[in-house]
Amino acid sequence: MPISGLPILDMLRTKMQWHQERQRVLAENIANADTPNFRPSDLSQPSFDRTAPVAQQVALQRTNSAHVGGAMSASTGMFQSKHGGSEKRPSGNAVSLEEEMLKVAQNQMDHQAAATLYSKSLGLVKTAVGKR
Repeated sequence: MPISGLPILDMLRTKMQWHQERQRVLAENIANADTPNFRPSDLSQPSFDRTAPVAQQVALQRTNSAHVGGAMSASTGMFQSKHGGSEKRPSGNAVSLEEEMLKVAQNQMDHQAAATLYSKSLGLVKTAVGKR
């Protein structure tokens, strides 16, 4: 199996591509902050339900009654546009620069986290194969 075929690497690559596309959408929202009747859009989180069915079967096991139980939640929809419900200005524009900049900052941090995980995962695979 090639390294690129590992499910975790595929998921991380998809997540990084989603963050890149979301950055483009958020930048478009900011660029149109003064455009009359412009509605900001955003992307919904990618769903990994179809790409990783094994992850659905993983559950935390409680070995002690004092342990806190865990539950997984699945996000819905992939690459679907959502229209923001923020307030409109008299020109009809609904872009809030503060909200968009917060989204950009969060998106940047999430992309960096996914890129770091991807890099570390590749390093672990290389170590396991003996290429380091």
